[in-house]
Formats: sequence, C-alpha cells, structure tokens
Amino acid sequence: QVQLVESGGGLVQPGGSLRLSCAASGFTFSTYTMSWYRQAPGKERELVASVTSVSSTRNYADSVKGRFTISRDNARNTVYLQMNSLKPEDTAVYFCNALRSNPYKNYDYWGQGTQVTVSS
Repeated sequence: QVQLVESGGGLVQPGGSLRLSCAASGFTFSTYTMSWYRQAPGKERELVASVTSVSSTRNYADSVKGRFTISRDNARNTVYLQMNSLKPEDTAVYFCNALRSNPYKNYDYWGQGTQVTVSS
C-alpha cells in the first residue's frame, strides 16, 4: 500500500522557518521524482519544488527560490522541504507528490497535506 505522510507544518511568524518531511512507503522511493506542491484557499495547487530520482536535479518555483530547499534521503525514503524567510503568502496546505512515468503508465501518488500558516 502506497503511503506519503507529511509532517512539520504549523504556525510560524513572518521571517521564520519550518522544515516539512514526507515519509514514503509502498513503492521504490529512489526511482521517483519527489515534489512539494501547495494550495492556498481559493487558489489552484502549484508546484513549489521538485527533486529528480537519478541526478537529484532540483527545481523551484520563482516565488520560493533562495528561501526554500528541497532534499531527499533515499535511505530513509523521505523528502524534505526546508522553508526559510517565510512570508504570509506562503500560507497554504503543502502536499508531497511522488511521480514516475514510462511510455505505458504514470505512477502518481499524493500525501494528505500539512497546513503551513505564516502570520504574526
């Protein structure tokens, strides 16, 4: 059974930091691109950051570049999102995603989300 379990969300003041974790199980974690998405109230879900399986190439949304860092630990089947210099506009539910594609099928898994609120 595939599971992605996020943790680490919470309430933080502007300028503060949080570290999100996503623990994966039920699939071969090291072969998947892992990503963090977020969805704010009334807005569409957007990609925040991703890290590929083989080369660990990282990509970031322009809005978080220089503030957020995605990393993965294949030995622990876990992906992290270190969030620094948080702003009120970072407030959203953050979702972990695992994706692997081949010519025949997409394997696309989601976690349940963790709330991040940036407010004074």
